[in-house]
Amino acid sequence: MTLRWLICFSIAPLVLDAAGVSGHVELRDSREPAVRNQRDFSGVVVSLKSAGKSAGKPVGQTATMPASSAHAAIKQKDKTFAPHVLAIPTGTYIDFPNLDPIFHNAFSSYSGQVFDIGLYPPGSSRSVRFTREGVVRVFCNIHSSMSAMIVVLATPYFAVSKRDGSWELPNVPAGEYELRVVHERASDAALQALTRRVSVGDTPLTLPALSISEAGYLSIPHKNKYGHDYSREADGPVIYPGAIR
Repeated sequence: MTLRWLICFSIAPLVLDAAGVSGHVELRDSREPAVRNQRDFSGVVVSLKSAGKSAGKPVGQTATMPASSAHAAIKQKDKTFAPHVLAIPTGTYIDFPNLDPIFHNAFSSYSGQVFDIGLYPPGSSRSVRFTREGVVRVFCNIHSSMSAMIVVLATPYFAVSKRDGSWELPNVPAGEYELRVVHERASDAALQALTRRVSVGDTPLTLPALSISEAGYLSIPHKNKYGHDYSREADGPVIYPGAIR
């Protein structure tokens, strides 16, 4: 379900002189049980952005970015944001449906796009349009355990790695691109070291594996939207009767 949301945005219109680009990521030096015990390499965002010109045209000129009405979704269910990692093109609306029998309040006060959709009841939804390229870290003001990461990209060529670490970008026009990687448990320096130039032709291209170290990652408890620590009861079954205005 998660990957269907992500992959649908990475599909560009069919063009001549285009090819599929694929690869594999591996996570190392991880403290995460899912990575260490199950070799779960999902959640890494890989993108290609124009780095030159081809045949007198800007690379990717034939690609069509989604219209302003494009929507994706991050569901709130069992006090969890799903998907945990979502990649979208700039201009996309993200819906935040509340599928729990309790109130939620999704927000972000970190770098990226700051937003606060307020407290809203079960069975309802709120939407936010993301217009600026960058990484948006999302939390719930009520439940400290809830978190998600939105990667907003100014290119239609991106994918999110699967559990086995594989990723694929279909139908990329021939030309020169810069490959970029985003992973929430890697340092900026480690990710910057993975940036590279990629030449795409008219035949399928498989890139060498990307090895991403999580050694520099430190998990730091986040604050609520007011910049305060969460109360001990924050992750309890908060119902807020009569809180709707």
